[in-house]
Amino acid sequence: MQTAPTPPPRQAAAPPPAKKLEPPAPVPVKPPEALIPATVKVALLLPLSGPSGGLGHAILDAAQMAMFDAADDKFELLPRDTQGTAQGAAQAGKAVLAEGARLILGPLLAAEVEAVKPLAQDAHVNIVAFSTSAGLAGNGTWLLSFMPGEEVTRVVGFAREHGASRFAALAPDTPYGQLAVEALRNATASGGGTVEHVEFYDPATKDFRQPVQYLAKQAAFDKPSGDKPGGNKQGFDAVLMPEGGEKLKAVASLLPYYEIDPAKVRFLGTGLWDEPGVEREPALTGGWFAAPAPDARSDFEQHYRQLYNRAPPRLATLGYDAVALAALLAHAPGGGNFSTPALTDPNGFAGVGGIFRLKAEGLVERGLAVLEIHPNGPAVVSPAPETFLKPAS
Repeated sequence: MQTAPTPPPRQAAAPPPAKKLEPPAPVPVKPPEALIPATVKVALLLPLSGPSGGLGHAILDAAQMAMFDAADDKFELLPRDTQGTAQGAAQAGKAVLAEGARLILGPLLAAEVEAVKPLAQDAHVNIVAFSTSAGLAGNGTWLLSFMPGEEVTRVVGFAREHGASRFAALAPDTPYGQLAVEALRNATASGGGTVEHVEFYDPATKDFRQPVQYLAKQAAFDKPSGDKPGGNKQGFDAVLMPEGGEKLKAVASLLPYYEIDPAKVRFLGTGLWDEPGVEREPALTGGWFAAPAPDARSDFEQHYRQLYNRAPPRLATLGYDAVALAALLAHAPGGGNFSTPALTDPNGFAGVGGIFRLKAEGLVERGLAVLEIHPNGPAVVSPAPETFLKPAS
């Protein structure tokens, strides 16, 4: 006797934007109307003043776009300035909790999240923050940010599929750089390959010759390769550079000068490479990096430019996706559902940068593409997945 097939779980809607996500199915029993709040209040904590004020305002602008696209008149957003400090974040957190916030979006900086987290825990309110400090994840706090770990895992896996087996890293001695190198070690340990050398440099330096020279010495020694007599002159066949902006261009330009040949060694990067003008550094041509698929967020970027007469920074999408996610969950019967099961729906959500889901340990998992740098700009060489559901075997 055959049994009916079990239907698959709800898939994330096709990106973008997140507003196309369908709300959770209604339950048959609703609470009394008197117990349903008139509005669903969600806080948005951002540094709207201080050194990070410009980025904070850009995230807020994107959040307001999501309000227009995804929220209804019962959804109330409470934006508050953290001033870019732990003290300011704590004050803002106390204020929004006193006003009845059911969910906190943000803050942005690690010290701000650390200050708000115990306040939210005491109030039994969950947080969806924008920091990349993985140590803050968990116990009611999720990090929606672009984490270097999953980007490194994605690009290293792609490089392995295309023949790379010996890796090196040239990274800033920062928490971000250390996370990227840790991810490189984990990716090779679990998927195959070796990490031959890691070279950290002072993030404040303006002269990268010494760390590049030292890395070049590791690349140039004769390393036995299979049964080939004489070995292989390159000590590694891929080098990870988790850097962005002008520093990335400065570092990359020195590698060929010191005979780390991009024709023989594949240059790998993280989402920090995902910025306009990266193709203007010739040494990066042919390099690979993992990031959200650019086509998925093109509509968002175009709309943002039309509204604000400027291009959005990469992190602005966090504001849109966070508010669109909150607006979706606010549609649940009874005045919204911001519980852990609701936030960690295994099918995930469709954001302006592609699909994502919040994991039990407090980190985000994204569907990432791999892009290759060409003289006319990056191009997708491995598309991002459209669903987290595994194909039937």
